[in-house]
Amino acid sequence: MRSLAPQREETAMHDHRTLGRELDLFDTDPLIGSGLPYWLPDGATVRHTLEEYVRDVERRAGYHHVYSPVLGKRELYEISGHWTHYSDDMFPPMDVGSDQVVLRPSLCPHHALIFRARPRSHRDLPLRIAELGGMYRSELSGVLGGLTRVRSIHLNDAHVFCTPDQVADEATAALDLIRRAHTAMGITPVRHRLSLPAPGGKYVDDPDLWRRSTALLTEVLDRSGLPYETAEGEAAFYGPKIDVQIADRAGRQTTLSTVQVDLHQPQRFDLHHIGPDGARHRPVMIHRSIIGSVERAVAHLIEQHGGAFPAWLAPTQIAVLPVTPDQHDHARALVRRCADLGLRAHLSDARRGTLGARIRQARLVPYQAVLGAREVGDDHLALRLRDGRRLDPAPADQVLAHVKDLVGAHRTDLW
Repeated sequence: MRSLAPQREETAMHDHRTLGRELDLFDTDPLIGSGLPYWLPDGATVRHTLEEYVRDVERRAGYHHVYSPVLGKRELYEISGHWTHYSDDMFPPMDVGSDQVVLRPSLCPHHALIFRARPRSHRDLPLRIAELGGMYRSELSGVLGGLTRVRSIHLNDAHVFCTPDQVADEATAALDLIRRAHTAMGITPVRHRLSLPAPGGKYVDDPDLWRRSTALLTEVLDRSGLPYETAEGEAAFYGPKIDVQIADRAGRQTTLSTVQVDLHQPQRFDLHHIGPDGARHRPVMIHRSIIGSVERAVAHLIEQHGGAFPAWLAPTQIAVLPVTPDQHDHARALVRRCADLGLRAHLSDARRGTLGARIRQARLVPYQAVLGAREVGDDHLALRLRDGRRLDPAPADQVLAHVKDLVGAHRTDLW
């Protein structure tokens, strides 16, 4: 029988909890608390880049971005159903004057109020509202770990308010956005799951609601041609979900991205729009997350790539390595040229180790630009790629322009 020890060692090496700290991406402190990681500069760069990518994808797809508070009155979550069905996972309410306020466990009640705040016509639909916002879950200490199970979550969340006959198109479009993002991130889902309620669970007691919302999501999955499995007991308390499952190197599956159909909260908040007939009509609320929580997405990226992120996500995209201190001035100017192009470059000081040692130190950087006297004299670059390839010298402006194009296209290949 083949020994499992090498596989366990490889899994441990790529565990994001270990690797993320070794690479100075994130850390924790007992004075901040369990399940509340903080982001170090390189990790913050990865996170910010990922967030900006998602916002741009959403903007191009017709989403309107909003901000909403991380607190809400307890009454808000009583109306939404969270207090009845989800309070075990919420932090206790805080007394503020005569009110009780709660750290929100999700963003959807706030977005329902944003929809309700203005008169809506059928001409406004579908209305796509997106936010990358904080929410809080009272997770038990025993299940907390790294970035995958945390108490402070920043979710790439969006809610589409639409008519019933728009649901299939909107949910299918959401799945397309998820596929595009996963391709750019270098992520391959292991399966798609239609998550349904289970008997006796804490679900909204409305069989007709579940029948109609499940039929809508089943139509979406059948139309997409994606193979999927059903899973009882994995639905949200208010409706069924399409869950896009990923797996870590140990084979453990988690949900990264979701598409959900909700007929419950539009009813609870009395959401309506005026139809072509002049009458009030109830919209459907689609919950949709392209990359799920930023924390879980980055955790998976760390493990998936072993810290060697796609170039567009890498904290440092170009390592500039002068052979001797004589090339430092040119190297500093090259770093500034990279910054002007929107590229993240770092100068490796020739006084801090041999060239070979500095190349090894920059092994996870996608592009290494070694500058000797010839490169400085000709203003050429002969890039070393992270995968071991060495490119022929070419004019620096031409090389940097190509790297910029690759990064801007969110490619996963290096050249």
